[in-house]
Amino acid sequence: MRKDFNNMLTTQDANARYESFQHLIKASNEKTDWAYEVWDELIANTQAPNNHLRTLAVQLLSNLAKSDVEQRLLTAIDKLVAVTRDEKFVTARQSLLSLWKVGIAYKPLQQIVTDKLEARYNECETEKNYTLIRFDIITVIKRIFDHVQDEGLKKQSFAMINREANEKYKIKYAAVWKDVLKGDKFRKAPKGK
Repeated sequence: MRKDFNNMLTTQDANARYESFQHLIKASNEKTDWAYEVWDELIANTQAPNNHLRTLAVQLLSNLAKSDVEQRLLTAIDKLVAVTRDEKFVTARQSLLSLWKVGIAYKPLQQIVTDKLEARYNECETEKNYTLIRFDIITVIKRIFDHVQDEGLKKQSFAMINREANEKYKIKYAAVWKDVLKGDKFRKAPKGK
């Protein structure tokens, strides 16, 4: 693991870096006993000058969230969410899409993650690609819901969707929930459901 981790952080070869990252992701698909051996370095790399390292750090931390028995993410979540505002859109998007894994790690973190995602949803309207950011946020909250079945998440998500002024995007965002709504028409997102 350490060899792959060091390679992911130091190699200039993008293919070798990605291969090492994939090994680490695969190794962390289940709870690990090595999460804290790399934790501080990953947290530091959420602010690395290299955008690839920033997103790899967020994605690997998200995968390691299930191994966070000390609940360190409660105090580090802002560093992960900050990367969802990255100047490189692909970095921001990949980081954002991985946050569902953080949201299912343990209950206290779930509400923090979804509240931060809601704040991100509310503030992104002035950004380029804000409709895609909003779609991704709704998708992440839905993925959390799929794992924890917390009806409050559905209510929170639809409250966000209902704040969308553009009917076209409101329908698109609500469609993320189509399997839960079982064939409802998406002309208007249901209030408080």
